[in-house]
Amino acid sequence: MQFWQAVPFTHPDELLDLVPIIEEAGFEGVLLADHVFAPESYASRYPYDDSGEPPFDEKTPFPEVFATICALSMVTTRLRFMPNVYVLPMRHPIEVAKGLSTAAVFSKNRVVFGIGAGWLKEEFEILGQPFDARGRRMDEQIPIVQKLLRGEVVSADGEFYKFAPLRLNPIPTRTVPFWVGGMNAAALRRAAQYGHGWTGAGTSFDETVAILKDLHARRKAFGRDHEPFDCVIPLTEPLPPDKMKQLIDLGMTGTVSWPLSFQMPPGATLQQKKDKIRQLGETLIAPVNGQSSGKR
Repeated sequence: MQFWQAVPFTHPDELLDLVPIIEEAGFEGVLLADHVFAPESYASRYPYDDSGEPPFDEKTPFPEVFATICALSMVTTRLRFMPNVYVLPMRHPIEVAKGLSTAAVFSKNRVVFGIGAGWLKEEFEILGQPFDARGRRMDEQIPIVQKLLRGEVVSADGEFYKFAPLRLNPIPTRTVPFWVGGMNAAALRRAAQYGHGWTGAGTSFDETVAILKDLHARRKAFGRDHEPFDCVIPLTEPLPPDKMKQLIDLGMTGTVSWPLSFQMPPGATLQQKKDKIRQLGETLIAPVNGQSSGKR
């Protein structure tokens, strides 16, 4: 069972101190957040809260994810890193492949590429990318990025991307897993068709059961149900062991510890955060995986 620690909204100075403790506590990896900037005003509604308000503002730090992964990999040896999620259709696939490949090389193959369609229309517009048809662009982008990361000579003559043959270098020595994030049918289809995994934004037991069954059916339809597939799912309610076993039997391979800012009072010190992470290792991870924190 994988346990991932979400670290959005954490200041970069603290991240460098916290991730070695996260590794020591026995977590599989850390989840990062991806935004280029926060508009001063916007009309877009955040889709994962009934209020429509996102859990961040213009003061929230969002360091660039590939650079962050390179930095964090230098102070860890085992921990994996995933943007949850990287807004793929807001960028050109060749640039994405270059940044992703670089992060995978420097981290020695410890990157999982979590991708999603995005929700903040104003961010697309300011960066000069159309918000509409972003799902169709993702369908075109994903195979391009995957082929470039394999070191193939790639050209494109699609609806959105056209370029002459080219090759990327350096490339990682292992396959970078692509985990598709999102709760709607298009995201689940994309995960089943192209992905090595799926991750959500937070679901109850009943919602998770329905999604896991849906994903299995879609993967079977694409002839991919025999391939390894991760489902790392943030849960919105504590579950007893019997219900957790049901989810694991349906294909759930991991879960997420929510950001520390959600678990601790405002103004918590760095030492308090370190203590909290160690506590999570002992109370969350060790009882499930049958091992002391820091040992795997």
